Amino acid sequence: MSPLPTTSLRVQEPHILFGMEIRTLRHFLAVAREENMTRAAAQLHVSQPTLSKQIKSLEHELGHALFTRRSFSMELTEAGRLLCDRADDLVRLADRITQDFRALDEVTGGDIYLGLAESHQVGMLAREIKRLRQECPGLRYHITSGDTEQVTEKLDRGLLDFAALVERPDTDKYEFLSLPTTDTWGVVMRRDCELAGKEAVTVDDLVGLPLFCSEQSWARDIPRWAGVRMSDLRLEGTFRLAYNGSVFAHENLGYLLTFDHLVDTSPASGLAFRPLSPALESRMYLIWRKQQVFSPIAQRFLAQVRTSLADDAAPDTAP
Repeated sequence: MSPLPTTSLRVQEPHILFGMEIRTLRHFLAVAREENMTRAAAQLHVSQPTLSKQIKSLEHELGHALFTRRSFSMELTEAGRLLCDRADDLVRLADRITQDFRALDEVTGGDIYLGLAESHQVGMLAREIKRLRQECPGLRYHITSGDTEQVTEKLDRGLLDFAALVERPDTDKYEFLSLPTTDTWGVVMRRDCELAGKEAVTVDDLVGLPLFCSEQSWARDIPRWAGVRMSDLRLEGTFRLAYNGSVFAHENLGYLLTFDHLVDTSPASGLAFRPLSPALESRMYLIWRKQQVFSPIAQRFLAQVRTSLADDAAPDTAP
């Protein structure tokens, strides 16, 4: 039998990625964060000349200057900002690989990475994490918040185990579970405005008013509700976070289209929430990549969520 062909990929050196060492990328990120070579060197416990040599070598390898050097500070160039974004993902992925292999021997612990959209339904996932942590005290969980584009990008890169989205997932790419409740759409506005006196808000009520909404929802959710009247509605500004939109609504700059329960609309807040009419609701889904290989703790979390959903769906047979 002929010998197996050799390969340049050496398993004993998983820290080498695309010719760059993860350690070098960590050092680059430290300089980018501190904006000062001396402070970064002190933080990393290396000499300033050694760190400076590493950065210059990295710039030579990439063929681009990564920093604009000033008397007492360093500022990222456009190429530096690009590398900063990519390097952060590579470092996180390298850390995940290390953690996942360590977790193979952990019976009562490990790391779970979740990307969450804004919704009160994440409470169900928080309760599942709490339950699992009671059984697995070594559980460590990491939460990333954002809209669909932000969290699915990280999921696709392997930086997350699961994502929770408030829109139906692409079934060609993802497996999913439907969470049991829905989010109710409505309008957040100042409590003293005329529209707050209504029990519900119609399309006619919103025509001509300055509206705030997430860019994603304005394109995908609100048209389901407004239909042919969508062109009559005026988008004043977009917000990825409902809280930020509510601040602008409180300043009487517009009306925020969002889910119930996301911002404080108690009497003391000065804001009010009124549901849309006809009602508009959105369901949340827990998704993961097809053919994804989970760590033991992530497998256990998924199994627990499945069981909880099945228990909630089971008919009550008690007399």
